[in-house]
Amino acid sequence: MQQQQGNRFFFNVDWITVLIYIALCTIGFVNIYASVPPEQTTVFGFSTLYGKQLIYVITGLILGLSILLFDGRLFNVFSPFIYGGTLLLLMAVLVIGNKVAGNQAWIAIGSFKLQPAEFAKFGTALLLARYVGAFNPKFRDVKSIMIAGLIVAVPLLLIMLQPDTGSALVFLAFMFPLYREGLSGYFLLIFLGMIVLFIADFLVPTYILIIIISTIAGLFIYNNRRKQKIIFSTVLVTVFAIGYLFLIKIAYEKVLAPHQRSRIELMLGLKTDNKGAGYNVIQSQIAIGSGQAAGRGFLQGTQTKYGYVPEQSTDFIFSTIGEEWGFMGCSVVIGLYMFLLLRLVNLAERQRSTFSRVYGYSVACILFFHVFINIGMTIGIIPVIGIPLPLISYGGSSLWSFTILLFIFLKLDSNRMGFI
Repeated sequence: MQQQQGNRFFFNVDWITVLIYIALCTIGFVNIYASVPPEQTTVFGFSTLYGKQLIYVITGLILGLSILLFDGRLFNVFSPFIYGGTLLLLMAVLVIGNKVAGNQAWIAIGSFKLQPAEFAKFGTALLLARYVGAFNPKFRDVKSIMIAGLIVAVPLLLIMLQPDTGSALVFLAFMFPLYREGLSGYFLLIFLGMIVLFIADFLVPTYILIIIISTIAGLFIYNNRRKQKIIFSTVLVTVFAIGYLFLIKIAYEKVLAPHQRSRIELMLGLKTDNKGAGYNVIQSQIAIGSGQAAGRGFLQGTQTKYGYVPEQSTDFIFSTIGEEWGFMGCSVVIGLYMFLLLRLVNLAERQRSTFSRVYGYSVACILFFHVFINIGMTIGIIPVIGIPLPLISYGGSSLWSFTILLFIFLKLDSNRMGFI
């Protein structure tokens, strides 16, 4: 009976999700083709960006279907080794990696460039799911929070050393699967508070922020003056918040590269730079706006076809979609992502094992962060931090890593993994 069920696992795959995957890959290939200058398009252009992307899509689909043939239990058993392997790659890139645009994030393998940070995402997701599934922590004690935090922090810090700030920020997505498994909502409030303080530290003098924080803390302590635990926690949070303000200044001046500082200043309206750091975003906004409702038409986008938007096949691929396919095309792409995310959450909730559920939520949250940040930076509401639009942006590492990330979960879902 078990063997018969095992033979049916392949047929229990959620093929609707696979179809969404294929649709997004197809949209990516079409728009990468559109972003190539006219003089570079050929019938059999496998040396061009769109030719290479076609190879990545075909091999990615083969890779994904191959994953469905594995025994799902192997992903749980070998998760520490997969995680360890991705850490070794992250350490190797710091030694032998190629530096591109100030980031030492790629390992050259012939003409192909491997980006270990992309593969670290599914390695981290697997080990985090194994830890939560094996020990069932409720994240009410410091030990369980520290262990889960360490699993995420190690690859994050290695990626920051490259430095690849965009890829590192995506690892914050792992906070939300932990929240689903019992992590206190206070941590989400702290996370949101850190974002607010980060923005405020650029717009308001630091000493005024310190006065505001201290006043609020003093009033809170006065209203709870008979509750020692609350007083202690309030003092601790106040000291952390004030220290965080100074840490922001230090990181801004000592850690961030000049172009990263410029992008933050542009987003917050602290300066304008139409020819420098702000050029990409301005050209992207022009391209998207010129598409209007129905778009200029396939291969008719002037901003796209003549290279006005830098990195148009990678980080700014959404501007191509906006110009040539308009509001309707953008709505279709965003709709596909929303449907995919909602379906992944639905699949995660129906899992019988904690391992599969945590991994499923991790996949959904990583995809959400990528989509939100990428589209946000192309329309100018988020600083340009350089992360791809999943399954659409050009790049083998990105496409293959998202393929592995997604198809592992489809395999886990196909047999519900109740025995893990």
